[in-house]
Amino acid sequence: MVKDINEGVSEFRKNKKAVLLDVRTEEEYKERHIQDSINVPVSSLGQIRGKVEDLSTPLYVYCHSGVRSAIAVEELTEMGYSKVRDIGGINRYKGN
Repeated sequence: MVKDINEGVSEFRKNKKAVLLDVRTEEEYKERHIQDSINVPVSSLGQIRGKVEDLSTPLYVYCHSGVRSAIAVEELTEMGYSKVRDIGGINRYKGN
């Protein structure tokens, strides 16, 4: 499946219960991020439970180019999150 961040963000916006998760560093997030996303760096994914308690919450995960988001999706799935989608990198995002 081809990762399309633009399609992923569009899907996220249609689902009020979904979370748009940016797994880049705090510095990268401050520089530029997608509106309504939350930032939990891939190195701190253990802290996600404090922000997203329900394991069935749809998570749309992105990073800079798609490498860290792929790693994060694997880790989140192992943590028990059941609706996790890797939408790729912000470097291909055409929105805000």
